[in-house]
Parts: sequence; structure tokens; C-alpha cells
Amino acid sequence: QVQLVESGGGRVSPGGSLTLSCQAAGSITSVSLMAWYRQTPGSQRELVAQFPPSGTETYADFVKGRFTISRDDAKKTVSLRMNSLEPDDTGVYYCNAWIRARGKGQTREYWGQGTQVTVSP
Repeated sequence: QVQLVESGGGRVSPGGSLTLSCQAAGSITSVSLMAWYRQTPGSQRELVAQFPPSGTETYADFVKGRFTISRDDAKKTVSLRMNSLEPDDTGVYYCNAWIRARGKGQTREYWGQGTQVTVSP
């Protein structure tokens, strides 16, 4: 069984930093696109940043210059370093990845359980 296990959320003051981590666990043949999404209060889930298996990472306009996504293919992890956090960044952050499980012919999308990030004084 494949799952995405997240860690690193929490509470931080405005201007502070947090790092979120996510590991793909289970019987996996390959991991393709990895990404982070978030859902802020009263809003729909939105893309924060994504990192294709070969190519460059991309970011939503609202986090450019503040957040950095990285991935470690050997460890099957994706991380999100968040700097200069603002109250509007408060929400639940979700790890997302397209994974081909061992013994399966197709790649499918997986989601982490979500981790809460709260930015307040």
C-alpha cells in the first residue's frame, strides 16, 4: 500500500519559517510529479509548488521568492521550505504525488493527510 506521510506543520509568528516534509512510503516502482497544495480558510485547495521528475520547479505567484520546493528521489521525499510566512499562509498543506505502485501498470495520484500551518502573532 502506497501512502504519503507528511510532517513539519505547526504555528509560527509572521515573518517566521517552517519546513514541511513528505515521504512516499510503500511498494513503489516510480514517483513522477511531486507537489504541495494548500487549503486556506474559506478557499478551495490550490497549488503552491510542484517539482517534475526532470525539469524545473514552479510556484504559485503568491509564494514566489518566499517558498522553495525540493525533492530527493533516492529517499522519495519532497520538502517545502517556507520563509517570510504571512497570516494569509495559514491553512492545511497537502503533499501530492503521482506514483506507480509496484505491480501496477499505471501511475495514479496520491495525497497526504494534510498538515496544519498557522501563522499568527
